[in-house]
Amino acid sequence: MSAVLKPKAESTIAPRDYGRFNLHGVMQAPVTPLKEDFSFDGDGFAKMVEFHVRHKAPAIAWPHHKAESLNLTIAERKLGAEIAVKTVNKRVPVSIFVGTLSEEDSLDLARHAQKIGADMILTISPYCRRPSQEEIFDSIVRIATHTDLPVLTYNSPWRNGEGVEFTSDLTARLIERLPNYIGMKDASFHSEKFLEISRVALKMRPGFAIIQGVEHLLAAYPLGACGSFSSSGAIAPNLCNRFFASMEAGDWKTARECQFTILQMYRMFKEQYPSSLKGAMITMGRPVGPTRPPLPTATKERVEFLRAQLEKLNILQTEPHGW
Repeated sequence: MSAVLKPKAESTIAPRDYGRFNLHGVMQAPVTPLKEDFSFDGDGFAKMVEFHVRHKAPAIAWPHHKAESLNLTIAERKLGAEIAVKTVNKRVPVSIFVGTLSEEDSLDLARHAQKIGADMILTISPYCRRPSQEEIFDSIVRIATHTDLPVLTYNSPWRNGEGVEFTSDLTARLIERLPNYIGMKDASFHSEKFLEISRVALKMRPGFAIIQGVEHLLAAYPLGACGSFSSSGAIAPNLCNRFFASMEAGDWKTARECQFTILQMYRMFKEQYPSSLKGAMITMGRPVGPTRPPLPTATKERVEFLRAQLEKLNILQTEPHGW
């Protein structure tokens, strides 16, 4: 185990160029392709990342929970991060999720992300307990001060337990403390709390990136969200690009139609997530293998159901097939 380092001294220097990343649009957080023996498929992962960039993903973020991050070893996460950074080759920003059960592993992953040339990291509140706001603050500061990379936080109270969340007060404290704190992935499902975070964060740091962690971007976009980390882009990149372009253009009729279709897809993926997402990708000719236990793998019956639903939504007929 590597030695635990002391955080860097607090700096009063203004952020250097942390705001240089214009995070926006329906950004892609790829799944993790596995071979039939459940081992990591590096070649398949490189194909997937290249697919997303080629189909105009404005950023790549890996490995989020749908990428089975907590079922991957630290060595696999480092290997995948290296493949992502190398494949993207600075065409779009790459963020690496460093959330783990062990904070020491998170620090290790953060240092590794900087070493390999990632553009930023994403971190989360401590898992498997209910830390206080002060404990969350201390944990984020320890991780963020161990890297010179820009830092995003992941607000997921429904996943981490009631009361475990980034409030507007906590967000303000982190912005005040950390010059490299540039944004938040918000999956709170709570419009009032989202709006308060947006109000506070954008006033303190106008370039702060508030990214929807779920597919409900249309309602959040006018309130300050710059984009989303999407599941649907793995299936329907054309739809996702049209969706965001329509919002930028103020074409709300088209935006609503796109949002409704994306939400119908998301409801399909939520059942047996992320195995249903992987099953839908197989339907689109993009094989990504099984889901690592204890998560279930989509059955043939489930894949056929997904195929029928995608055809009903006109996704099967209008979106790219294969890599």
